[in-house]
Amino acid sequence: MKVLVVDDHPLLRAGIAAVIAGEEDMTLVGEASNGREAIDSFREMRPDVTIMDLQMPDVDGVMATSAIVEQWPDARIIMLSTYRGDAQAYRALKAGASGYMLKSSVRTELINALRAVHAGRRYIPPEIAGELAEHMIESALSMRELEVLKRVAAGNSNRDVARLLCLSEDTVKSHMKNISSKLGANDRTHAVMIAVKRGIIDSPV
Repeated sequence: MKVLVVDDHPLLRAGIAAVIAGEEDMTLVGEASNGREAIDSFREMRPDVTIMDLQMPDVDGVMATSAIVEQWPDARIIMLSTYRGDAQAYRALKAGASGYMLKSSVRTELINALRAVHAGRRYIPPEIAGELAEHMIESALSMRELEVLKRVAAGNSNRDVARLLCLSEDTVKSHMKNISSKLGANDRTHAVMIAVKRGIIDSPV
C-alpha cells in the first residue's frame, strides 16, 4: 500500500512515518506540508491512500481533497483533525474523504483506518459517527447566519454585528434566534459554545 501524508507539522508527519514503517505491506511514498503540495504530490505519486490534515494554511485539507477527488474519483483519503466536531467530519466526507480520524488516535487507529479505506470501506470513529447521525437531519446554518455567529463569537454585540454586516439590529436578533433554534442553544453564549464544539466555527482566540 502506497501512502502519502499531508500535514503542516513535521513532527506529526514523522510520527505517522514511524507508524507506517512498522508495517511490511505499507510504504510512505511522499510527504506534503500544505494543500497545494498535496495535489502536486498526488499527481506524481498516485498513492493508494492519502492521509490529509484538515486545517492547513492557504489551501486546507477539505479544498485539497475536493480538488483531488474531482480529478481522480477513485482517490482514497483519510482526513485528520484535532477536533471531534461533527461539522468538520461532515465537510470532509462531503468533499470526498473516505475516512476521518483524530490526530490523538494516530498511534492506535491509523493502521486499521488505512486498511479499511484501502479495502474500499469508510472509516469513521464510533463517537464521531454517532454525532454525525444525530445532527445530519438538522438544518445547516446559512452563510449569513455563520457570518453573524462568527462575529458574535468574537465578542461583538448585536448592534456591532449589525454595523459590521450592514444589517438592522432586528435582523441580527432574528438571525440569532434562528441560530439558537437550529443548534438547540439556550442563548447566544450557549450557541457559540455548541458551534465551537461541533466545529461549525473556530474557537475564538
